Amino acid sequence: MSNRHPYPHIDLQEVATRNNTAAQLLAALTRDPLPLLPVWAYVISALDDIEALIDEITGLRAELASIRHQRANLLAAIRATLAAERDGDDDPLYYVRDELHAQTHPDQTAGEGW
Repeated sequence: MSNRHPYPHIDLQEVATRNNTAAQLLAALTRDPLPLLPVWAYVISALDDIEALIDEITGLRAELASIRHQRANLLAAIRATLAAERDGDDDPLYYVRDELHAQTHPDQTAGEGW
């Protein structure tokens, strides 16, 4: 089973570069008095929104990566707990408690336990 993303990642730097180029071209076109000046202003304003969207997508990607990491750690703790229970360990839930503690108190390293 591969760990492929369910969606392709768009190259945000490429999008930002194309956005800047388009904005510069439109700005150059609006230097001359054109009857479509309000339309150009609207398009330029819409292009300006792309930068904010890129910033938001970048933040959401980082948050998603963090959540996926936490999920993987919880799944590993659950599997370790099930194996420990099968092996007759005295405290099989230790692994889940330890991981939940690590995710609740990220300033402390995993393994310090409760």
